[in-house]
Amino acid sequence: MAECSPHGQWAKTVHNGRPDDNRSGVRQSRDSHGDAADAMTDQLAAEFDPPFEILQPEGLRAPIVFNSPHSGRIYPRGFLAAARLDLATLRRSEDSFVDELMAGVVRLGHPLMRAHFPRCYVDVNREPYELDPRMFDGRLPSFANTRSMRVAGGLGTVARVVGDAQEIYGERIPVDDAMRRIEGLYKPYHRELRRLLTGIHRDCGAAILVDCHSMPSTAATKDERPRADIVLGDRYGTSCVAAVSETMELTFRELGYAVSRNKPYAGGFITEHYGNPTAGLHSIQLELNRALYMDERCYERADNFARLAAHMVVVADRLAELPIEELRPYRAAAE
Repeated sequence: MAECSPHGQWAKTVHNGRPDDNRSGVRQSRDSHGDAADAMTDQLAAEFDPPFEILQPEGLRAPIVFNSPHSGRIYPRGFLAAARLDLATLRRSEDSFVDELMAGVVRLGHPLMRAHFPRCYVDVNREPYELDPRMFDGRLPSFANTRSMRVAGGLGTVARVVGDAQEIYGERIPVDDAMRRIEGLYKPYHRELRRLLTGIHRDCGAAILVDCHSMPSTAATKDERPRADIVLGDRYGTSCVAAVSETMELTFRELGYAVSRNKPYAGGFITEHYGNPTAGLHSIQLELNRALYMDERCYERADNFARLAAHMVVVADRLAELPIEELRPYRAAAE
């Protein structure tokens, strides 16, 4: 695939593609010293310092973007004070270390976007206003989606539960707090992700988004089958061309992993929202079994962490070999 050179204004960029090596894996936010009149985006940016990053390669090898929206592990002090759960329990919803697992793709020539705020604080893999009215003190905006399955399960844009349906808060939280998280974190994150993909699509004629996540090694119910090593979600073939899904599945299988497609995860909001194969925009969700790379009880990297990280580079390399013609917009039937 020919090299492309996208341009434009991006979020904080690190050219060497090496995330900070925080061996403890989690930290609380530092105190914010900004003036109360600052815009909410500036306040949250100072609190998380920064809320997210795009790690950019020196040169773009192929029109592929990797995204890690749930690996954030900076927990605001105010959030921890309001939560009825301890930090270890809150972290059960975190895709721990997924951004680090994917870091090698940057040196290969692919951008990597990662959040620093935690999923249980605000979830960018949801619609912008999937909100549970039972959580909030105050009236939600009329356009809020209060009836989705995700809201019913307590996993809306601002989550009500983590883990095995454990309630995060001991009392209702202000609606204004939810709006602050959405306006100051959710929307800027998607603005930059969209800008990144749009620039690559403009310069290359196509773009692939690999949305990276992790899943607990054990099933939520006894009736559920044991989890595969890898789950690929392409919205049942609607979010990307078959070549993308098939290349990833075949490569993972060659590397010795058990792979499932669309079950139990077919792809969330990001996969569905950004995937439009007829326009040359392809999106696929990647779920990694946490037992492959970490100790889930202690939130520590396992001995085989480096092995899985190296295999992520292999998968990215195979994707980069796809002919660009297979990714560009479909020709109209009349042509």
